[in-house]
Amino acid sequence: MKKEIPFQLIVGIGILLVGAGVLGGESYLMKWLPKHRERVREETLKLLPYQNASLGVEMQIAAGLYGKIESFPGGVRIWQPKFWSIPPALTITSQPNPDATFEFSPEVLAKWQTQGLYEEIPRYHFEHTKINNRDAILIWQFQNRAMLLTARVISSERIVEVACTPGREDEDIYMQACDESVHTLKVAGPEPPPPPQPILELTGPAGRPKRAR
Repeated sequence: MKKEIPFQLIVGIGILLVGAGVLGGESYLMKWLPKHRERVREETLKLLPYQNASLGVEMQIAAGLYGKIESFPGGVRIWQPKFWSIPPALTITSQPNPDATFEFSPEVLAKWQTQGLYEEIPRYHFEHTKINNRDAILIWQFQNRAMLLTARVISSERIVEVACTPGREDEDIYMQACDESVHTLKVAGPEPPPPPQPILELTGPAGRPKRAR
């Protein structure tokens, strides 16, 4: 008489096989996912050259932002098209500098620095810095349901603004893409003069100024 395999044994073997498959899948994902994420990050942050003579700019733009290019009077918009989502985008505008100065005025800097407080803008942060030896400011803020990084760089000929947003993509990666892109910005025009050298006062042995003879 043919001996039948107990149903409980079949169920047990099935559970063991399913469990082994799940554990194997988890192990594969744990090894594959970090490598995949790192590869995606590297591909997103890879810098590609961009130049626009009419705007007086030269820079490198992260591949994750580099896509379609749409020109408009006084500027250009570069973005990665996404279906049913706010895409990552970078917009460059350029306007003449009527004052022909190499630095932003203290009044303008103060206005930008306090704008987030007065207008209650979420996640607002201001930084006065230099980008490729030119006076510049950086502003981070939450706008239109996404973060926005704005960089303004001044030369004696023009003021260039770069506005960059990750859209609805991974904020951590794409904000880094925005940050690394704007820090490569080069604006056409004469270089700013070197800062004045400090005047060193000669002193005597006891630290007192030497008298002229």
